[in-house]
Amino acid sequence: MRAADDATQRKILNRLKRARGQLDAVIREVEGEGSCRDVVTQLAAVSTALDRAGFTIVSSAMQHCIADPERAEKEEKLTVEELEKLFLTLS
Repeated sequence: MRAADDATQRKILNRLKRARGQLDAVIREVEGEGSCRDVVTQLAAVSTALDRAGFTIVSSAMQHCIADPERAEKEEKLTVEELEKLFLTLS
C-alpha cells in the first residue's frame, strides 16, 4: 500500500505499531490474569488506534483520487464508490 506521501505513510505505520504494542499489552494482561478494567481499557486503545489508521488510509486514498483521478484509478484501481464503501466499513 502506498500513501499519498511519506509523512502520511509514517503516520499510518506509527499508529499501527502503537496498536500492536497495545495489543501485546492486552495479551500480557490476559495471560497474567490482569484486571478486567485494564484489559478493556487497553482493548479500547487498540480499537481507537486501528480506527484512526484506517481513516487515515482511506482519507489519503480519497485525496489521491481527487488530486489525479485518472492516475489513481490506474494505480489503485479504486473507484469513488469503492472508497466510499471502505470508509463506511470503518464507521
